[in-house]
Amino acid sequence: MDLPVMPPVKPMLAKSVKAIPDVGHVEPKWDGFRTIVFRDGDEVELGSRNERPMTRYFPEVVEAVRRNLPERCVVDGEIVLVRDGRLDFDALQQRIHPAVSRVKLLAEQTPASFVAFDLLALGDDDLTGRPFSERRSMLEAALAEASDPVFVTPATADLAEAADWFARFEGAGLDGVVAKPLDGPYLPDKRAMFKIKHERTADCVVAGYRWHKAGGIVGSLLLGLYDDDGRLRHVGVAASFPMAKRRELVETLAPYVEEDLSRHPWGEWADQEAHRTGRMPGAVSRWSAGKDLSFVPLRPELVVEVAYDHMEGDRFRHTAQFRRWRTDRMPESCTYEQLEAPAGLDLGEILPVSR
Repeated sequence: MDLPVMPPVKPMLAKSVKAIPDVGHVEPKWDGFRTIVFRDGDEVELGSRNERPMTRYFPEVVEAVRRNLPERCVVDGEIVLVRDGRLDFDALQQRIHPAVSRVKLLAEQTPASFVAFDLLALGDDDLTGRPFSERRSMLEAALAEASDPVFVTPATADLAEAADWFARFEGAGLDGVVAKPLDGPYLPDKRAMFKIKHERTADCVVAGYRWHKAGGIVGSLLLGLYDDDGRLRHVGVAASFPMAKRRELVETLAPYVEEDLSRHPWGEWADQEAHRTGRMPGAVSRWSAGKDLSFVPLRPELVVEVAYDHMEGDRFRHTAQFRRWRTDRMPESCTYEQLEAPAGLDLGEILPVSR
């Protein structure tokens, strides 16, 4: 492979803001795997955000790139998976599998798509120093004939339309919008764009915690909500705390430690069969890279208010943010009913997908 921009490249990032800024360009924020595609003839590499190649996991995307992208190019975008008219991040995660036979089967059963939103190189030209407005125009021209499963992301300069997208597109599994300055160059690993995501709050039961990697302090709180059958489901974690708060939490949580795991609602966390439900906090993860996912069980008596952006199935899609303790709430009142469900929207209204 011999391109003017060579892998690995760290993608340009976005910083969170509360409102959509008027910078001239707004796109949907796709919920998938950020991917920079490098193509030099038949050679294709899919580079991930952590600079580890994703190529082997998405053979159908590699073939789609060969059919739809210019012979020599570098394109920034997102690998997404569409099921039943919406993005399915859980199914996308399942595509990362070590077995070649499984990778091939999943490529057939749950094929992924690629949504392009920036052009870093074309032919022999490095475009990263050019303004985004120019890169966007060249991207649209280069992919003018592209078809499913390769797309160019929709975009708008109209703030009213962007606000409408922000409100409606969540129903199809998107998680906000991204605003990009039109005059900016491509800056790898720099937060030179703006992301606007939904933020909601929920009252959750704190049923355990994991130790911080530094040891001796709390790393994350394990959060639960009760389902219709009265079972406490693991819905995610709250993990962003100052170091002083992490030390303080050890003392705060000490009186609630449950010594008898058999009496804990998640006492089956060590049971590998239970892990298959995806609802236990000790579940084995292909992303954990050998991390200890065991936890310190707590009696489910504490309630905390957390902020979250959106749900993926019955769990928080991203790490929740600690807001405050809710001593006025009974744990049994922390149910899924409190969560706001976005109105459904078929992804076909955003992209001409066939799935």
